[in-house]
Amino acid sequence: MIYTLEHYLMTLHTGQWFGWSDSKNKVYANLVIHSSDAKPSEADCNAGVAAMQAAYDAKAYARNRVAEYPSIGDQLDALYHAGTFDATMTAAIKAVKDKYPKE
Repeated sequence: MIYTLEHYLMTLHTGQWFGWSDSKNKVYANLVIHSSDAKPSEADCNAGVAAMQAAYDAKAYARNRVAEYPSIGDQLDALYHAGTFDATMTAAIKAVKDKYPKE
């Protein structure tokens, strides 16, 4: 996901408090405020978007792991039949964790 100015602005206030003078070019210069809320500075907006993107990027390992883990159903089935996770399921989970280590 790539975060944009619009994503950041939606985190600041509820409702439709902002809009664009040119809806096809959603940049700071075209930002229009429709409420009594103060217009955030361009520097604050840029920093906010960068922080959101960094937080998202830092969790890439977690998104990759979720996609490759055995399904919850398979994990629970293995747990039920073994009374604990069997070696095959443990190895499958460990392989994903090794492939996408926490950063």
